Amino acid sequence: VMPRCIRLYVRYVDKLGATLGRLVMYLVLVMMAILLYSSVSRSLLDIHHLWIVEMAQFVMTAYYLLGGAWSMQLDAHARMDVWYEKWTPKRRALIDSITAFCLLFYLSYLLYGGFSSTQYALETGQKNYSAWAPPMAPIKIIMTLGIAIMLLQVIATLIRDIAKARGLELNEP
Repeated sequence: VMPRCIRLYVRYVDKLGATLGRLVMYLVLVMMAILLYSSVSRSLLDIHHLWIVEMAQFVMTAYYLLGGAWSMQLDAHARMDVWYEKWTPKRRALIDSITAFCLLFYLSYLLYGGFSSTQYALETGQKNYSAWAPPMAPIKIIMTLGIAIMLLQVIATLIRDIAKARGLELNEP
């Protein structure tokens, strides 16, 4: 049985990722509405908007990054499945634990860059180099938040995999 503080960490991070993931999945509908509005206004009204494509990209970025933790919980991310399915659950957990360290390094580096980039955007009032020129701080904040939550989820998944590889249970109620 894993210590209570570790079980609580895993439980709360899973709840955060799942709740946020369920909320942001509706951003696909928002993106579709933006693109539909663009199509209708351009085709029927001959009105072209400068902000449509960038706004759709921003919404998709939020969807992708804020939903990453839930995707990891559901084991819905891409994996090369040459040998993986043939391994025992303990061996899979061991290999997943090893690869999680690479992911932790990568996400830590991204988070550091995210904080730095967000700070720059806030301090300078950075705008995108486009005709619309939206401020970059809001999307950079969302991106950094998504990376941070994904990093927390990787740690929770790593804990779960280490427990499984050692033959332990988290005993979550």
